[in-house]
Amino acid sequence: MRISLFGTVGLTLLAVGCSDGGRAPDGLENQPVQQSLRLETFNDCAALEQYIEDSATKQMRTVLEQQKPGYWERFGRGRGGIVFGPVPADDAGGEVTSGGGNGAPPPQDSTGTNNQVEGVHESDFVQNDGTRIFVLSGNRLYAHRSWPAEQLTLAATLEVEGWPREMLLDEHDRLVIVSQVALSLPGTPAKAGTGPGGGMTPVADMACYGFGCGYYNADSTKVTTVDVSDVAHPTVVDQLYLPGVFNQARRVDSHVRLVLSDAFRWPEDVRFWVDFSEDLYRDEGKLTKAIDALIAQNEKRIRANTLDRWLPAGRHVDAAGVETALPTACGDFYRSNAPAALGFVTVASVDLDARTAAPGRTSLVAEPGTVYASRESLYLAHPHYWWWPEPGQKDFTYLHKFDLRQPGRAVYVGSGTVEGTPINPFALDEYEGVLRLATTVTTRVPEPEHEDWWWGRTTTASRVTTLGVQDGRLAELGRSEDLAEGERIFSARFVGPRGYVVTYLQVDPLFTFDLSDPAHPRKVGELKVPGFSTYMHPVGDHHLLTLGIHTEPTNGGCCGTSNVKLSLFDVGDLANPKEVSTQLVGQAYGWSEALYEHKAFNYFAAKGLVAIPFTDSASYTTYEDYWSSFRTELRVFRVDLAAGISPVGAVPMSDLFKKAGAPEWSYYYTPEVRRSVMADDYVYAISDAGVRVSKVDSLQTPLVTVPFPASTP
Repeated sequence: MRISLFGTVGLTLLAVGCSDGGRAPDGLENQPVQQSLRLETFNDCAALEQYIEDSATKQMRTVLEQQKPGYWERFGRGRGGIVFGPVPADDAGGEVTSGGGNGAPPPQDSTGTNNQVEGVHESDFVQNDGTRIFVLSGNRLYAHRSWPAEQLTLAATLEVEGWPREMLLDEHDRLVIVSQVALSLPGTPAKAGTGPGGGMTPVADMACYGFGCGYYNADSTKVTTVDVSDVAHPTVVDQLYLPGVFNQARRVDSHVRLVLSDAFRWPEDVRFWVDFSEDLYRDEGKLTKAIDALIAQNEKRIRANTLDRWLPAGRHVDAAGVETALPTACGDFYRSNAPAALGFVTVASVDLDARTAAPGRTSLVAEPGTVYASRESLYLAHPHYWWWPEPGQKDFTYLHKFDLRQPGRAVYVGSGTVEGTPINPFALDEYEGVLRLATTVTTRVPEPEHEDWWWGRTTTASRVTTLGVQDGRLAELGRSEDLAEGERIFSARFVGPRGYVVTYLQVDPLFTFDLSDPAHPRKVGELKVPGFSTYMHPVGDHHLLTLGIHTEPTNGGCCGTSNVKLSLFDVGDLANPKEVSTQLVGQAYGWSEALYEHKAFNYFAAKGLVAIPFTDSASYTTYEDYWSSFRTELRVFRVDLAAGISPVGAVPMSDLFKKAGAPEWSYYYTPEVRRSVMADDYVYAISDAGVRVSKVDSLQTPLVTVPFPASTP
């Protein structure tokens, strides 16, 4: 399992509690939702610096105020300021001429990256063009000649600085590789999502626990452009270093947009707790004074910091090795008039046809959120920031739209506010200038049966909202009725004037929407089947191929049996959607990366095939037996709109797998099958350990396997 920088499974951090009977400290009160949302530029660098320092001071105060005596005891919580676990009582749950071998013609059809929007190419750690497959594994790029399939071979490797994340390939043989690097920029970087309410906590004040160092301590993003016209000799032609952590990238033609998130870089001498002293912690008055003194001392150090340390410069290195500094331009920064957690989000625009030009940067002083991009627009969505949970609160999302039609810059268009939060980018879609957004609205209400539950409990409902640009802002055009009270959205997909939403509690309702009139989006049909779908893929004009979890309904219990499930839905009649075919994949409790990563889901329309990675260890009985029963493989199914879904077979990859924790593999990645490529009658399975190809009619008998050497970044 590859661990995400933006969320660690199994640990929830929540800031709760207020002083004086539930009231927040002065200056740290909850701020109301901003319904007239807009972004504002800074008049000068002094204004930008002051805003950063004001925000940093507030965040610092929030952390330290929670450490004062009595802060948590009044709520029966104990001291410490952070509660581990969920909130109690939450009810809702062009032709290529260089790649082919022996002058063979390229395949007639092949699959590429599974992109959400046609023509908007998404970055991934695998890229291919039918005759060449490029894979990032460890700290290397592996370049393969992949056609003819029987002659699959590793043509070249290229070591990449730092920790490679993803890449993009264009039709002019330019491979853009994005990696994380640690440049030791000034200040102490902060990790997103680990502080109170999801704010920023300095890395220096956190133990590594195996995850706070190395890759996770990288503070910059490197963009390396590689000429792969000769697959056997990939050549670096451009390098770009920018402060911040890579989130994702999109490419339209020769224009690449990178979304980066960066944290405030605290002065090294800012501290977030007082030095321990037994005498100090026995005297609550002394401890309070010591914390107040530290707050005052920290604020002086924050105010003394300079803008170049808050916002370090990037740099550009051309093919000749000549370096050029890329300083920060204060006019490129925007602030929202709504409350937001600490951080920076930057849209960096790189024109591959103009490598000497500095990348255009548009930055928001805000936390990272959901990113959606069409060919002409990019949307950033982030939640309203509640400092303290209180009854009466409701989830809201702030949306900012940017125009991408200028090659070197993302131009701000307008902003808007909508109730609820989207689950992922597929919950957003732009069609004929209208943004459709599927959200789950969580409302915090009092809990009358438990008066001591000052945080109340939550209720949920879901809906689809439409928005359009009016007078320089994103205005709500219409909204659907509320759906599925007590449930949450697990997947969404929009196809032309239609929309599809899946919610879940125990039974999976698939809702269908008619969105042809943006002012009146309406639910048309509903179908309930056990379990839930996490990904929906349009097949033809009137079908959906979905991947999710099948669950056996229980009588109020939490833990019935579950299986990965592939389903085919006929949605030709929106009012009467039908599940026409299903396939359970593997045994109970099997798992697929495609459940949460759409780029692992590979539908080959030309051949009516779908491939998903699958991992299972259901047959083990003891821990010592786990790895002997572990298997990882690529499962392939045939999809026929009349006959349904049928299994074709699997490409085994377990023999290449090295069990987690082995010295030759780092915790950062493990070589289970994760991606696939299909070309004509051949299937390629790809993992961090290598590439294997089989013929569709004999998947269990691989033709060629190209293993990667085990290497730790």
